[in-house]
Amino acid sequence: MMIRFVQLFIALLTFTVSFAQEKWDLKRSVEYALKNNISIRQADVQAKIVALTYEQSKLSQYPSANLQNSGGYQFGRSIDPATNQFTNAEIVFVNHSLNVNLDIFNWFSKKYTIAANRLQAEASTAGVEKAKNDVALNVANAYLQILLSNEQIRITELQALQSIEQVDNVKKRVDAGVLPELNQAEVEAQLANDSSNLITAKSNYILSVLLLKSILNIPADQSFEVDVPPVETIPVESLAELDPAEVYILAEKNMPQQKINDLNLQAALKNVTAVKGRMYPSLSFFGQLDSRYSNAQKLFGKDFVNTNVPIGFVDVSGTNYIVNTQTLIPTGFTKNTYFRQLNNNFSQAIGLSLGIPIFNGGIARTNWKKAKLDVATVELQKEGDALTLKQDIYQAHANAVAAIQKFNAAKKSVETSEKAYNFAKKRFDIGLLNTIDLLTNQNNLFRARINMASAQYDYVFKMKLLEFYKGQGLKL
Repeated sequence: MMIRFVQLFIALLTFTVSFAQEKWDLKRSVEYALKNNISIRQADVQAKIVALTYEQSKLSQYPSANLQNSGGYQFGRSIDPATNQFTNAEIVFVNHSLNVNLDIFNWFSKKYTIAANRLQAEASTAGVEKAKNDVALNVANAYLQILLSNEQIRITELQALQSIEQVDNVKKRVDAGVLPELNQAEVEAQLANDSSNLITAKSNYILSVLLLKSILNIPADQSFEVDVPPVETIPVESLAELDPAEVYILAEKNMPQQKINDLNLQAALKNVTAVKGRMYPSLSFFGQLDSRYSNAQKLFGKDFVNTNVPIGFVDVSGTNYIVNTQTLIPTGFTKNTYFRQLNNNFSQAIGLSLGIPIFNGGIARTNWKKAKLDVATVELQKEGDALTLKQDIYQAHANAVAAIQKFNAAKKSVETSEKAYNFAKKRFDIGLLNTIDLLTNQNNLFRARINMASAQYDYVFKMKLLEFYKGQGLKL
């Protein structure tokens, strides 16, 4: 009954691992991640923001124009905005103004600001490529981990099936009285341990799949099956073609981080010149159109009357006589219309403005010094990233060399373990070896196979990392 249960259990696990609606290879996984990974999308949004800053700085070269409109209700003693005279009347007023400004010369501050923003926009675009590279490496690592977990399931299944066969054989020999019951208990304990290992391998596979799903931004409950190519068919370049010094030279030209540092350094140098230009005088052109309306402004009426108006005095023999003149005086007033006032009050102005910074709390000079320190910061960042890149490449090469040696040693271990197990099984079958020694050889073979699978996939990933630094991309 126990043997049948374990066989059914293994079959169900195998079915669960292999059942899915569609298969994903590395190429499809990477392409999907490049479109859907959140960190890549965030980097793309940031690049678009920096690009907008660059576009806005280009538009700053053109004249600025602003239309201002204001209106309100005025009461108490105040100045009539239309007549510029004091009044106590309640007034409704409207003002319209159009102002134009154009920088003529500012020591090329805008020119270098635009150049710096352009370089920063290019650096942000390279930042998106860096995010894609990082995600692609993470996808490849998670993908290979799934392949390794799948291989471990296969090896563990084989181990469990061998244990099932041993339990069956030992039980028959115990029933025949050839072996004591202790031997049956020992192989059944081994079978239970193998079943536990199979559960652990299955759990590791599920966790590896969930990790890849998270990188791809795929819901955890969505069905997902990885295409499992034989590890022997994965193309791997010869280690002799991956000399770390040559790989580093190519990586310096191809890796996005190096491009980012170069562009950021150029942008910082341009920004120093742009900030320095703000410490000097600037010349600009301005123009203005203005008009206003007030409901307090009046016009003479159409009807007039002749009226004597005194204009002075005349002294005749010591007597002052008033001198009058006849003048037409309106009999009433009418309101001035809105559009007529706008026309009558329309004014224009043009001119040049010279701005000379004398003292502003040291802001301009401090900003210039900060800009020069930003250059030093970017230079140090570039130097540090170059050292890190070289360190990573040489370390990856050393790891690849160690991985090859470890894989070769593991392969030799599997060969010797298989021979030892086969000899042990033959001796056990004829009664010349006890159960514990047989199980020891079986477990040694199991561990050797697991170690070889781990070493082989580790070797493949280390080689793929070197190929990636060389600029060959990721291929499985």
